Amino acid sequence: MGLTLRAVEQATEVSNAYLSQLESGKIKQPSPMVLHKLSQLYGVSYADAMRFAGYPVPGENEPEERAARMSEPFADLTEEEEAELTDYLAFIRTRRRRGTT
Repeated sequence: MGLTLRAVEQATEVSNAYLSQLESGKIKQPSPMVLHKLSQLYGVSYADAMRFAGYPVPGENEPEERAARMSEPFADLTEEEEAELTDYLAFIRTRRRRGTT
């Protein structure tokens, strides 16, 4: 955008010194508040800025997190229990496809 550090400082209220350290790479992971201010100024997605800085973005790993949560109660299933649960899940899915849930 061709902005000077002073212009960014005025627009975001983030100090010139901090911005200079950020630009030079001395600060590797700026605070979420600073990222929010900079993302607004530069028209960048806040989630993208968080991701780029190495922060986790809520909802991004949702399928993996859900799978991990779901597997915890089933960690010690016997083979017979696992087979029964698999059959029951197939039954439920069949009912759903027929619209009888």
